[in-house]
Amino acid sequence: MPSRRRFVHHASALLAGTLLVPRARAESSGTADASAALRYAGSPRVDSLAAQLAQQTGLDAAWLAAQIGQAQFQPAVTQLIIPGKPGQKNWQVYRSRFVEPVRIDAGADFLQEFDVWLRKAEARFGVPRHIIVGILGVETIYGRHMGNFRVLDALATLSMDFPAAAPKDRSAYFASQLGDYFLWCRQSDFDPTAVKGSYAGAIGMPQFMPGNILRYAVNFEGGTKVDIINSPADAIGSVGNYLAGHDWQPGQPTHFPLLVPSDVPPETLAKLLEPDIVPSFTPQELRAAGLPLLPRVLDYPGKLAVVQLPNAGSKPDYILGTDNFYVVTRYNHSAFYALAVIELGQAAMAAAQG
Repeated sequence: MPSRRRFVHHASALLAGTLLVPRARAESSGTADASAALRYAGSPRVDSLAAQLAQQTGLDAAWLAAQIGQAQFQPAVTQLIIPGKPGQKNWQVYRSRFVEPVRIDAGADFLQEFDVWLRKAEARFGVPRHIIVGILGVETIYGRHMGNFRVLDALATLSMDFPAAAPKDRSAYFASQLGDYFLWCRQSDFDPTAVKGSYAGAIGMPQFMPGNILRYAVNFEGGTKVDIINSPADAIGSVGNYLAGHDWQPGQPTHFPLLVPSDVPPETLAKLLEPDIVPSFTPQELRAAGLPLLPRVLDYPGKLAVVQLPNAGSKPDYILGTDNFYVVTRYNHSAFYALAVIELGQAAMAAAQG
């Protein structure tokens, strides 16, 4: 059995800013007293949330209240969940952050060490090895950076103190995820106070939210529990199952290259770009619109999306996204993300073979 130690590391603590703690929560400047003031224990909101989650999960409300009471409010989480100011999108800059030597070399090593599990996932789910490798590389560099927030703290904070400054109140979503988190901990015999993840509560090598762990995580290695934190095999199988569950089409490509001629009318291009990443046009429709297509594109049986990849002030890049490209964006609803996953996986495969 391949070693599981090589690629499983907790990241160093994330750098986070601080918020002023309300006076009711922090009466003392002493470290111990301030820490105690941040705890949710004793808040009437804990019992209310526990009752809500008991209905959702079927778990005992008193047990849930005891667990939630051990959570601590995390000011950094309320800061990090607020989107940053939008800037100019730049595909080439984004790509350089993920398709780079550290991730490529780590991906090549991961491919060689866990090839048996990657091939097993490819055979079972129809998802190519390089796609799974690309996702695990972009998400956590194969377990090196899985987050340093207690998941209990992150989800409790976002359930009971979701920041009013955020564009949309998502507290109900995170409360539901907290319930799923407790279900997973009970099913897998994990201590709810001990698991660490991202500021949003994403867990393990593939950074699954708890609800996705319940729906898609698989015990690929054959151990006593599903463990996407410490088992690369389970992480590999779970990513394959997730993509298959979102209608991955085995044997079909993810995208095709595209050059958009300068003489395509702006209104025509705008119409082609309107559906964004959703495949909406047949190859014949795209050719009729004036796009030059490779012969293999004309043979593609499904619909395609004309995906624009802005490069700030420079000329944008374009690709034609297939149904499988759209499936990759179900992991993260971003064309930049999907293409970085694909290209990182391809680069890691080339490095492993060379």
